[in-house]
Amino acid sequence: MLFKKPSSVERLLTEENKQKILAAIQAAEKTTSGEVRVHIERRVKKESALDRAVEVFYKLGMETTKLRNGVLVYVALEDRQFAILGDQGIHEKVGDNFWDTEKDRMAAYFQQGDIIGGIVYFIEQIGEKLKTYFPYQEGDINELSDDISVEA
Repeated sequence: MLFKKPSSVERLLTEENKQKILAAIQAAEKTTSGEVRVHIERRVKKESALDRAVEVFYKLGMETTKLRNGVLVYVALEDRQFAILGDQGIHEKVGDNFWDTEKDRMAAYFQQGDIIGGIVYFIEQIGEKLKTYFPYQEGDINELSDDISVEA
């Protein structure tokens, strides 16, 4: 009997690691109308991680949030690339400097081999910004799935 070797994505996304990411997303979204998604794949399928993040952003319907406050964390493990992408509503509030600073901080985690820690750190940071600019309002609903999006 042949056994398939687990991919880099499967090795990273143990049940424990999935729960860490999901818990961070749920904690961040508890206090805001904003939406956070994480997409992980083996390799970048476009010219750049940012180009691929844009494609995934639309594929996941993240532009459909009422206040345009969705945020995507995109990671291509084997290419060692990532991007963070915020929709128009949140980008107008935080500006380029926020994204650049957080990208550098995530990269520091990643360089130490702590991919999950970097993702969770960023989710916590964007959760605070979303809470500030898009606080939870009575009747807010979870507009997008909290599940981790994965492509092998």
